Amino acid sequence: MWPFSRKPVVPVLRLSGPIGMVSPLRAGVSMSTSAEAISQAFKASKTPAVALLVNSPGGSPVQSSLIFRRIRQLSNETGKKVYVFCEDVAASGGYYLAAAGDEIYADASSIVGSIGVISAGFGLTEAIKKLGIERRVYTSGETKNQLDPFLPENAEDVRRLRAVQSDVHDAFIGIIKERRGAKLSGLDQELFSGAFWSAPKAMELGLIDGISDVRTKMREVFGDKVRLKLISQRRGGLTGLFKRQPGVLGFEGNPISDPNSFADGLISAIEVRLMWSRFGL
Repeated sequence: MWPFSRKPVVPVLRLSGPIGMVSPLRAGVSMSTSAEAISQAFKASKTPAVALLVNSPGGSPVQSSLIFRRIRQLSNETGKKVYVFCEDVAASGGYYLAAAGDEIYADASSIVGSIGVISAGFGLTEAIKKLGIERRVYTSGETKNQLDPFLPENAEDVRRLRAVQSDVHDAFIGIIKERRGAKLSGLDQELFSGAFWSAPKAMELGLIDGISDVRTKMREVFGDKVRLKLISQRRGGLTGLFKRQPGVLGFEGNPISDPNSFADGLISAIEVRLMWSRFGL
C-alpha cells in the first residue's frame, strides 16, 4: 500500500503499432518517436513505477532494441519499477519491448511470444518474363543485388540471410533469458521457435507474470486512490509535421489532390494489416 496521504500518480506510456518505419511518410513505434515520451514517463511522478502498454505485432529488431535499452537505462537510473501490460498482441518485437518490464501482465485473450526472426518476399522472375520485361542491374559489388525479387533465387544469398537472421535471433533470445531468467519454464526449442500463445499459456511458460490490466494492477500495488497519467508521444514521419484531415479509407491526406499520399497510405495499410493478421487480428 502507498505510504503517503498524497494520491500516487503512475505515468502510463503506450507503445502501439508496428515497430520501425512503416513507410517513408509514416513512422511506426521507433526510438525517434518514443524517446521524449519515455523520458517524460520517468520524470512525471515521484511514484516509483512506470506503466507501459504494449500493443505491437513486431517490426524492426534494431528499434525494438533501442527502445528496450532506453527503458532499462532509465529504470536503473531512477530506481523505478516498470510494469508492462500487453494488449491485443505483444509478439516478436512487441514482446521484445515487453521484456523491458520488471513484471509483465496481459489480458486473458492477449497474444504473446513469437520470439523469432522473419524475412519475406516474392519471386517475380516468371512474371516479368510473361510481361516481356527485361531486368537490368548494374552494381560495383558482386553481392549488391542479392535477394532481388526479379532475379532467380541464389542459394548463397539465402545462406547469408539465414546467418544474419541467426545472429539477430540469438541476440533476441539472450535478452529474454536475461530478463525472464528462472521464470522461463518451457524448453528452448518451444520458447524460441517463433510460436505465439494466448496469455494463460504464456504465463505457464514464464513469458508473463499474470493476467491483469493496468488499472487493476496499479490499484493492487498503490491503493484505490492511484491515478494514471497518460504520457503522449509525438507523431512520427511527415505526418508529425503537417496535421491533415482524414481521407477515404481512413488514410491521412487528401487522396484526390495528393495521389502519392493516397498510394503511400494504401501500401502502408496493407503492410500493417498483414503484420497484424499473422496473429489472427
